[in-house]
Amino acid sequence: MRVTTLKIFTLLAPFFVVVICVTQSYGGKNASSPLAAVNNTDMRAKYFDLDGPERYDIYMDSAYMVTPKLKLKYDLHYWDTDVTGSSKSDWESLHLKPIYFPEKMVGEWGTWKYKWAIGIEWIMDFGNEDKGIGSGSDQIAPLVGVALNPGGGLVLVPLVQHFIEYDGPEVNKTSFRLIAIQALPNKFWGKLDAKMPFDWENDNAVPASAELQIGKMFTPGFGAYVDGLIGIGVDRSYDLGVGVGLRFKY
Repeated sequence: MRVTTLKIFTLLAPFFVVVICVTQSYGGKNASSPLAAVNNTDMRAKYFDLDGPERYDIYMDSAYMVTPKLKLKYDLHYWDTDVTGSSKSDWESLHLKPIYFPEKMVGEWGTWKYKWAIGIEWIMDFGNEDKGIGSGSDQIAPLVGVALNPGGGLVLVPLVQHFIEYDGPEVNKTSFRLIAIQALPNKFWGKLDAKMPFDWENDNAVPASAELQIGKMFTPGFGAYVDGLIGIGVDRSYDLGVGVGLRFKY
């Protein structure tokens, strides 16, 4: 039985309130924000329930500050899935994402601090779509976003990104994304990552999703976290998911 979008957000609302309202006790820039000026490598694994079939996504998610104004994010994905009726596994995609922070677009708006960013993502598909792995399309995806810091350990990151293919099956998708990260006591953090993509090639489908993350930094350079994922609406690409990750900051 499918749950409506309104019911899902009603169920998740108490968690969002807790994440946003808990006072800050752990400072520093959180690598869970794509606009954070940090160097890190995360080793991650996610499981997705695809309403029958299943998928495992095992990947490395890294970032490096090339200069104080230029960040390079990169991740490499390996899938295991049975969407074709039998279990298949292979490399899925490589993502390279340079992000630039214009100096004139960093400042304060009242009591809020802000930092704008522009970037572009290159997605190279490894051509294993016959195994149910990947889209089969190499893509370019420009993006614009802003990191907002209203205080109290809260960071808000709204992003807009448009995906279009340059090789392979057609892709024409615009994704709106909101990330909220809250510092929690004892070096924990909470994160909400809500995505609402509009797929213009597939009858304007909206495969929305939300990810909830709870993590802890055990030392300044090492942390771990768990993820809960949920697909939203009738166009969702998965039902539920879970994930784990290890974080190394340097």
